[in-house]
Amino acid sequence: MSKNETIVRFDDVTFEYNANKPILEETSFSLRKGAKITIMGQNGAGKSTIFGLITGSLEPVEGEIHLDKGSTIAIARQVIPRPELELTVREFFEKCFKAKVYDIDPKIDAVLDVVNLHAPHDRIIKTFSGGQQARLLLASALIQNPDILLLDEPTNNLDHAGIEHLTDFLKNYKNTVVVISHDAEFLNSFTEGVLYLDIYTRKVEQYVGNYSNVLKDITARVERENMKNAQLAKQIQAKKEKANMFAYKGGQMRLVAKRMREMAEELEEDIVDVRKEDKTIRQFEIPAQENTGGDIVTITSLSIMDPKTHKPKNKKVELKLRKNQHLLLKGPNGIGKSTLLERLASNQSEGAIIAEDIRIGYYRQDFSTLDFNETPREALSKIVIAVEGKLDEEKMRAVAGSFLISGEIINTKIGALSEGQKGLVAFASLVLLKPGLMILDEPTNHINFRHIPVIAEALNRYKGAMIIVSHVPEFVAKIRIDETLDLGT
Repeated sequence: MSKNETIVRFDDVTFEYNANKPILEETSFSLRKGAKITIMGQNGAGKSTIFGLITGSLEPVEGEIHLDKGSTIAIARQVIPRPELELTVREFFEKCFKAKVYDIDPKIDAVLDVVNLHAPHDRIIKTFSGGQQARLLLASALIQNPDILLLDEPTNNLDHAGIEHLTDFLKNYKNTVVVISHDAEFLNSFTEGVLYLDIYTRKVEQYVGNYSNVLKDITARVERENMKNAQLAKQIQAKKEKANMFAYKGGQMRLVAKRMREMAEELEEDIVDVRKEDKTIRQFEIPAQENTGGDIVTITSLSIMDPKTHKPKNKKVELKLRKNQHLLLKGPNGIGKSTLLERLASNQSEGAIIAEDIRIGYYRQDFSTLDFNETPREALSKIVIAVEGKLDEEKMRAVAGSFLISGEIINTKIGALSEGQKGLVAFASLVLLKPGLMILDEPTNHINFRHIPVIAEALNRYKGAMIIVSHVPEFVAKIRIDETLDLGT
């Protein structure tokens, strides 16, 4: 097959999870062999749904999906399913194949080298850090050497070295790659085309160029459409004013007035539906718990993982956090940042003391602090009752709505929401909790790029103590950091 041949084609595809949740309506697009494509769209627009339709795990309600005969597909998932966390590295990779693969160990070593991760094959998956698990997910797709490689937020949890390694690999990868990501710098490095899912029209718009080119194209198009509509609005108003004037004169002028109204109606038909931009969450504030004077967190030692021996070791530190002090934790994947945050959040970290009666707001990168069987309404209501002593339904819904959690979303089980929507539920929870100490583990993972400046500003204004881990330099540069602790030094 030549490089210009189509490998995937959607013909008038319609998909819905139920009658109340349509995702795609008569959508058509095609992908050619060897293309490097990004899927963009608002949280919940259906980006992961496109992957499910390509792999065949989802079936369209109407329309057809054509794959080049014999093409193989592999997807790098966002998270490792909980049952697979108990597997060894070898067992994890064996599950990637339908049939038994003999002499799989050399293949595992080769693909782990590609993702810059070296580990014994009998190591249990759950012992790896979030960043290392992200590399394993990527490797699990690469080991299959697919014709179509689907990557869902592949840079989440990766440190700078990991992202560089992945970027270099994708630049040289010869097969078709389709990526969902909110990392602009990463996408610009290799993307040559974009599929944009419009959550309002439920169509897919196809663009040529990288991530930034497409944003500029969309912005320019919206400006052109707004200018055209403004000009038409002036002409329509002028015609209507003349029609009223001629109608008032009576006689033959009434015919002229009728014609003027008809012309105004014709101009109204020329007004275009301006492409609606993705909604951005409103400016918000995370209130800090009151009466939290003195030292909120005191840390004298930390347990981290030695990247070379994979064994824990103690690190001596002298650190105190008071109200309105923000700490950034740095370090390479595998050093134990997420484990440390988890222990701090549960107040079980030896060498760390958290003041009594401090409410801790914990944002986990895997959202496991949320009950996936609850709806956002149930989860947020519990927090309001716990903090306020009674439910203030209006307040709860107002906060939820500011994070675009309204309509049917607020009554949908959290487990059925997109990863980005789960992240917004987690931020709404922090607002209602009013924590004295906020612990954030990769809070921009899965979040729409439009929301990130708003989140950064809210963190800047937060008056409580804060500990944050983030591998996104652009985000870290936007937030106020009073102290940095590098666990790798």
